[in-house]
Amino acid sequence: MDFLGLTNPQWIDLGISALISVAVVVLGRRLVDFLMGRVAIRVAKRTSTTLDDAVLTALRSPLYWFLVLMVLKVSIGRLDFVPESWSEPLGTLFFLLNMLVSIVFVWRLVHDLFLWYGSEIAAHTETKLDEQLLPFFRRVVLGILGFIGIILLLGRFDIDVSALVTTLGVGSLAIALAAQAALSDTISGFIIMIDRPFRIGDRVEIQDLETWGDVVDIGLRSTRIRTRDNRMIIVPNSVIGKSLVVNYSYPDRQYRIQVHIGIDYGSDLELARKTMIGAVRGVDGVVPERKVEALFLEFGDTALIFRLRWWIDSYVDTRRMFDKVNTAVLHALDEAGIEIPMDQIEVHHRFQEKDAGRATAMSD
Repeated sequence: MDFLGLTNPQWIDLGISALISVAVVVLGRRLVDFLMGRVAIRVAKRTSTTLDDAVLTALRSPLYWFLVLMVLKVSIGRLDFVPESWSEPLGTLFFLLNMLVSIVFVWRLVHDLFLWYGSEIAAHTETKLDEQLLPFFRRVVLGILGFIGIILLLGRFDIDVSALVTTLGVGSLAIALAAQAALSDTISGFIIMIDRPFRIGDRVEIQDLETWGDVVDIGLRSTRIRTRDNRMIIVPNSVIGKSLVVNYSYPDRQYRIQVHIGIDYGSDLELARKTMIGAVRGVDGVVPERKVEALFLEFGDTALIFRLRWWIDSYVDTRRMFDKVNTAVLHALDEAGIEIPMDQIEVHHRFQEKDAGRATAMSD
């Protein structure tokens, strides 16, 4: 007896396939959860990281759908009365569904892995480089995965992708030429983040721009520097990459400063040296365990030139320390009777004998 063109045995086979499919759809989630739970327990006992949890979480839902699609394909394949003409459309349908599940799985896996790295690894590192680059790299990886998925999809339908790749290459070149400055800033930003000539919080001086201040932020395109008068300077990274940068915070905040002091000719050099060193050591803020030096450098036009140098705890106090030390040294030299000469110019005028009388007459 036939019904809708199918015999009783064929209807029985169709019912069995339908029951199997429904059972997998209804019970498959519980089966996957049970299996994943057993695996998760075993893996968790062997590892101390939460990376396995991130991977298993991303795998749970795609694994269920892979199981459903596999059972559906087997259920349909066991039906020998399905027309041969359906074979290719069904194959394409299952390919698309499996590809969709695969893309979703890889997408979620990459997303969860980056989230795991950001919360478990990057948050506990001293550098902020990884935290700043994570969003960018995540977008790049996801974009590459999406591009690969499109190529596989087009290849399935025998569409030539070489023209598409060529077009994308030419388009990328055009975009690169149009955004040359932005790309240069971005590449320089990568180099700054990897090479790390300075960090957030460091005080730097960009000599080519005659700019100095504290680094507030290091971005992919620009770096923000706050000056001492509370002005924010936004410098393109490409400009920093071409400039000479002085980092006053690296390797540490201790900083040596110096001044040049001239004393009168005929002064006692050793007395002057001891007087200046003693005055500097008595100034609050000078690092006591560091060496204070007064070096006799040269014979000036009107004075003996000393270079006086000392260390301070932080570059922040540079100008205040100049004021304190200069005041202390000046008082100490005055008390020791050592003069700091002023620049003097002596003018000698020579008269001829015939002009001497005229000059005398004019003075009278």
